[in-house]
Amino acid sequence: MSETVSGVGRVTVLPLLHTWPDRYGVLGYTTSGAFGDTAIVGHLPTADLPDIRLMDVAARHQPARLYGSAGGSGFAEACWLLCVGWSGRLVRKPGTLEFADVAWSLEVERTTELFKTMYGHDRVHVGRFVLDGAEAMASVRGTT
Repeated sequence: MSETVSGVGRVTVLPLLHTWPDRYGVLGYTTSGAFGDTAIVGHLPTADLPDIRLMDVAARHQPARLYGSAGGSGFAEACWLLCVGWSGRLVRKPGTLEFADVAWSLEVERTTELFKTMYGHDRVHVGRFVLDGAEAMASVRGTT
């Protein structure tokens, strides 16, 4: 059985190019823990892409070239996903949604403990992201 983490707070939702040239998924980014030390990065299911393995998407971008490698721990991939979520919050591209105060949950596929703080985070939970409320999820469908 998968672990589920949940919370209420600011959530950034953005389109994520999944397969070149035109197949998009939807990525959600938020934080939890004391001072936001835990990053929550997940895919939001859509009709076209109900499931995305985000760590595999990150691996296709060869993140170890930028972040180095920690012996197959998923560190580089987690950092790449952090960068996408964090920068998507700071520099919003067309289709990005910002929810100031929404309940969310994440079915955790993987947790990566970072060996150094990256983008203000010490750990990353990656998995399937769901926003509570039909209205919030309906607005997400328009991002792809």
